[in-house]
Amino acid sequence: MSRAISTIASLYALLILVFLYGPLVVMIIMGFNRSPFYELPFQYDLIWFQKLSTNERILTATRNSIVLAFAVSILATFLGTLAAWAMSRYHFRGKNILRILIIPPITIPWLILAVALLLMFYWLKIPRSLFTLVVGHVGVSLPYVILIMSTRFQGLDSSLEEAARSLGAGPFTTFQRITLPLIIPGLVASFMFTFAVSFDNFTLSHFLAPQGVSTLPVEIYTSIRKGFTPEINAISAIVFFFSAILVLFSSREIKFVG
Repeated sequence: MSRAISTIASLYALLILVFLYGPLVVMIIMGFNRSPFYELPFQYDLIWFQKLSTNERILTATRNSIVLAFAVSILATFLGTLAAWAMSRYHFRGKNILRILIIPPITIPWLILAVALLLMFYWLKIPRSLFTLVVGHVGVSLPYVILIMSTRFQGLDSSLEEAARSLGAGPFTTFQRITLPLIIPGLVASFMFTFAVSFDNFTLSHFLAPQGVSTLPVEIYTSIRKGFTPEINAISAIVFFFSAILVLFSSREIKFVG
């Protein structure tokens, strides 16, 4: 009986994996198919990757996404780490409420957040620009950093910081020489996770980017509307492997606690 249950559970898990990754596998395989119409039999060719290397619109959008994600990751990691440090080491009024309010931005659909930010900037008479784009991406990324770094701070031995302070070290010196070296894995994980979140974000970029500036997800969407080509499969395959590597690497350091 237990063996039958184990077999059924394994088949169920396999079906879930097929459902999740089946379309991605087909997309990646077709990026290496010579036919532009996905005709079979499959003929291996790198023609669509070669065409992708000369597609200036997609290459420019990719550079924009990388620069944006890099800037957002630095800002979000810095601000989120300071917030997590303050929440983990100090007691102040409204601390528990603040912890609760960190979760909703993760659960609220990005479409609603994008529309809300767009309306807020319109009300403040701030036109769409690189500033609004970075602010939107940082706002979405901050909760992830705070959760990751809060977990990291909670796992540290506070007696090390207390010993440093008892020897005359100030708060900044204690953080620089004791705390910072211990939280570097969490910083790396936060940076890589927020990089992946920002790089793949379509909704915020679509609503908040200035005219004439396009990120890779927006460019892929625009290209599909004009007419799908296997070049989209090629760039999607590259982005998938790139994002997967970032998330898998950063997940080694992410351990959420209650």
